[in-house]
Amino acid sequence: MTTTRLPLFPLNTVLFPGLVLPLNVFEARYRALMRDLLDLPEDGPRPFGVVAIRDGHEVAPSAIGLPEPDAPLPEAGPGAGFAADPMDSFHGVGCIADASTIRPRAASAAAVLAEEGEPEAAADGYEVLATGTTRFRLLSVESSGPYLTAEVETLPEDPGEGAGALASGVLRAFRGYQKELAGANERTLASGQELPEDPSVVSYLVAAATVMYTSDKQRLLQAKDTATRLAEELKILRRETTLISRLPSVPGAEYTLRPTSMN
Repeated sequence: MTTTRLPLFPLNTVLFPGLVLPLNVFEARYRALMRDLLDLPEDGPRPFGVVAIRDGHEVAPSAIGLPEPDAPLPEAGPGAGFAADPMDSFHGVGCIADASTIRPRAASAAAVLAEEGEPEAAADGYEVLATGTTRFRLLSVESSGPYLTAEVETLPEDPGEGAGALASGVLRAFRGYQKELAGANERTLASGQELPEDPSVVSYLVAAATVMYTSDKQRLLQAKDTATRLAEELKILRRETTLISRLPSVPGAEYTLRPTSMN
């Protein structure tokens, strides 16, 4: 078993391997995390762990699909806003993210924020672009430092049986889903977008680009292998496509994810 200790960044969304995650970081604990990542060699990885929140109210109001930026902020402290044992607050499987870009907020942007009455911390924050790399299992969480850290076990991606055929079926179903969804919302992924062929890449892209509850996305992230994930996605896509085709409008369709780029 390969284990490692990582800084932890909890979100109320799920990050998948290969998917890009933009973040606007302004909370003190996560500014400290980004400063520590900046101390790592520029030409090497700058990893941190992303986990979806199971029970708790803390969010980073910057990632796609998160609450509005004027939502109440959590209390100070690395473990504030979570259960007494932070492990109880998070799903057991997350994704390592590599922060390819960590940029201090530009002075011009800070001035605009100040004019709009944003907290001073927001002006001192960071604009971050990270990419999901590897799934992990959460083994323990430590809250004694300036931010949460976790001992994690990295998880291999097992293709499973019949992943190639399932990926072809998922891509066909996904195109049908996109076509139906485009009727409800023109901001869905472009139907002409080139889609990948590798089964594991297909499984993660479709999981990220399909409108689902966080709990459904989490179930896909922690699937035991690629084939299992694809089989579940096939069921979800067929169900959702049928539902959309039968309704004049789809409540919540405006929350469709923006186009997602694979690394």
